[in-house]
Amino acid sequence: MNQNFDIIIVGGGAAGFFTAINIVERNTKLKVAILERGAEVLQKVRISGGGRCNVTHACFEPNELVKFYPRGEKELRGPFHQFCSGDTIEWFEKHGVELKIEGDGRMFPVSNSSQTIIDCFLTATQKLGIAVLTGQSVQSIFKKENEWKIETQTENYLAEKLILATGSNPKVWEMLQNFSHAVVSPVPSLFTFNIKDSRIKELPGVAAQVTVKVKDTKLSSTGPLLITHWGMSGPAILKLSAWGARILHDKNYQFTIFINWLNDKDTTDVEKKLKDLKQEHAKKSVSKKSPFELTNRLWESLVLASGIEAETKWADLSKIQLTNLANQLTNGTFQVNGKSTFKEEFVTAGGIDLKEINFKTMESKLHENLYFAGEIVNVDAITGGFNFQNAWTSGFIVASAV
Repeated sequence: MNQNFDIIIVGGGAAGFFTAINIVERNTKLKVAILERGAEVLQKVRISGGGRCNVTHACFEPNELVKFYPRGEKELRGPFHQFCSGDTIEWFEKHGVELKIEGDGRMFPVSNSSQTIIDCFLTATQKLGIAVLTGQSVQSIFKKENEWKIETQTENYLAEKLILATGSNPKVWEMLQNFSHAVVSPVPSLFTFNIKDSRIKELPGVAAQVTVKVKDTKLSSTGPLLITHWGMSGPAILKLSAWGARILHDKNYQFTIFINWLNDKDTTDVEKKLKDLKQEHAKKSVSKKSPFELTNRLWESLVLASGIEAETKWADLSKIQLTNLANQLTNGTFQVNGKSTFKEEFVTAGGIDLKEINFKTMESKLHENLYFAGEIVNVDAITGGFNFQNAWTSGFIVASAV
């Protein structure tokens, strides 16, 4: 038996739900179903932002917002002019969810719980009569005349329009390749660096404002860096991992980074400053107190790494030791051996080739009545609520189109 719907959305995540709700709010006559392969819907929403759900980012200018997307920057400019972060805030407020801005621009529900977002979506789908069907893993997709046929393990569905919001699902990408769609092969994005190095071994939890560069590439990033038990994390590292997703994958996650622990200070200037300190603090111990905006523990570690013993006085520093210390501070070399997933937020670079999508409607250029929402396409962002904003914007545009 075939189950008939006007529109079927495959994928019970953020993009799938947002699309469905916006469609039926505009046209209550439409019969819409969401097919989810798992037993539970909205699982990624539940764990995102440490269980608080980082809904969007307080960046309200489309031309600025696109700069947070290593893949999709050019294509998202038009869509963000239609539905941007401000529209997201308004949409959730209208649906009873108030958002708040944190110091770094990330936005969360005032409740500090992702359950608030989940409840909002589940209430809306129920009220609008949207069928939410779990345990429906899609096995095959067919196009016959003006209808899409979707086969799951247990059911067959027919619909005039098909919307795919399946995120990074290789099986669905494979099915789309049978429909002549090109898929950019997925590689991890947003990951932390595994580094074993005596300079940071005893410093988990220490943070600094840095500039990081990857050797033999143009990759560079500025921002907070966090030392962890396995190496390095924090926005500076995550940004680098997103922008360098393909390059670092090609290097098999074995590469060298240079860290300027003083962010933008120049080696020559730092060496001059160290010479001044040698005069000013002649009788004081070098390693005891950091003269820069670094924690004392990190400062002490870099002093020792420069070949300066713990009790050495400033007056006793040799020219070579001063040069070594300036280099450790502004151009420290660290070897990266592998990566770790950032929290539970597994994001990939890759997906449907952007050239095959009409970004005014999010419709496939190859097949009529086939639409895409969310991370199924080759769009991804750095951490901070941007991947969700792409889900809301693409969902809104699909809803407007259908």
